[in-house]
Amino acid sequence: MIDDPKVTDNRNYDYSHYTSSQRNEYSQIVSLIPQHSKVLDLGSGNGSLLELLRDQKQCEALGVEISQTGVDVSLQKGLRVIHGLIDTSLPFSENEFDFAVCNVTMQMVNYPEQLLREMKRVAKASIVSFPNFGFYRNRLEMLLNGAMPTTMLFGYQWFNTGHIHQLSFQDFLKLVDFVGGLKVNKVLYTPSGSGLKDLGQKLLPNLFSMTPIILLTK
Repeated sequence: MIDDPKVTDNRNYDYSHYTSSQRNEYSQIVSLIPQHSKVLDLGSGNGSLLELLRDQKQCEALGVEISQTGVDVSLQKGLRVIHGLIDTSLPFSENEFDFAVCNVTMQMVNYPEQLLREMKRVAKASIVSFPNFGFYRNRLEMLLNGAMPTTMLFGYQWFNTGHIHQLSFQDFLKLVDFVGGLKVNKVLYTPSGSGLKDLGQKLLPNLFSMTPIILLTK
């Protein structure tokens, strides 16, 4: 697993030996995107989500990735990926894409508000997922230990994680209001395997959802 501090520094991912991955969010994201859509994947990593969109939905998909190894691995798969930052002005026209996707990456950029503004500008709809720092296990860790919670850091510590802008579900809604011009169209969650937990995610996402997947429209 690439998210392992013994294997890789998640401030500078090296995908050379991790050419494919399967995240719980992928199936939910793919379910939100119709066939033949034009999709921009921001923070596309090793291109695994791009592959699914291409192969399952026949999408015209393009990725932007800061890690050169991620770009190289993706190109070797025949995917369209360019190297660059995602929280700056993007080299695309207004509404050039049907969907802009940012999967579990917003917490790792310097300017999340700029990232969301650009997603709104270049795409008709946006899909964002992130580790919810308001998750109940984080709250318990902070309460009991009085230290930075590590539940959502995947084994990393506060000093060696690339998660520089931790946010909760409620924080994200505030960001949406701050950017303006977007509304929450749908919220999905990664299935927990427990009906009770899934009900909790639906009713109280800020408390019980570990990784919300949010569809935004203009």
